[in-house]
Amino acid sequence: MPRTRSDRGQRRAEIVQTATEVIAERGYRGATLAAVAERVGLTQQGLMHHFPTKEALLVAVLDARDQWDMASAALALRGQQAWPLDIVAELVEYNATRPGIVQAFTVLVGDSVTEGHPAQSHFRERYARVRAGGADALRTAYGDRLPGGLTPERAATLLIAAMDGLQIQWLLSPDSVDMPAAFRDFLALLTPPAP
Repeated sequence: MPRTRSDRGQRRAEIVQTATEVIAERGYRGATLAAVAERVGLTQQGLMHHFPTKEALLVAVLDARDQWDMASAALALRGQQAWPLDIVAELVEYNATRPGIVQAFTVLVGDSVTEGHPAQSHFRERYARVRAGGADALRTAYGDRLPGGLTPERAATLLIAAMDGLQIQWLLSPDSVDMPAAFRDFLALLTPPAP
């Protein structure tokens, strides 16, 4: 019986999930199509029917991660334009439930700073978008100046650095770093003390 479009879509999703796990374990350069194919129960040729190159599979992994994040945020936002900071905190909390995805993302971000990495432009564009979204969230919460005097644009870079830095610390020491609580502590630093 021929496979339906739905079957192919499910198979592709399974391959992307497996590739995410392999990348998390081995990094992009150490993750081979053969390793992904073996783990998902396909030949390398069978895998290449769905993803003809390693770069195509990488793009699918990155797109899936962004779609998972956006789906999570969309549920929380329910029609709002800017992401309120509490939604950003909920996204950090959600990420704490999926260490494999966070690990794959962290490994790929680190790998992408190397010369000629195929995900470099993806991460440059992604960080530009995330900084812009962070600035919008900070502007919604504080106006054109944060309590310490920074503009939302300058503070957004620090907001993203805190999120990514917490992910690394949490991955290295999950028993001693409570990523969601630490991020909420960071947000508390932005709030001026009550008079």
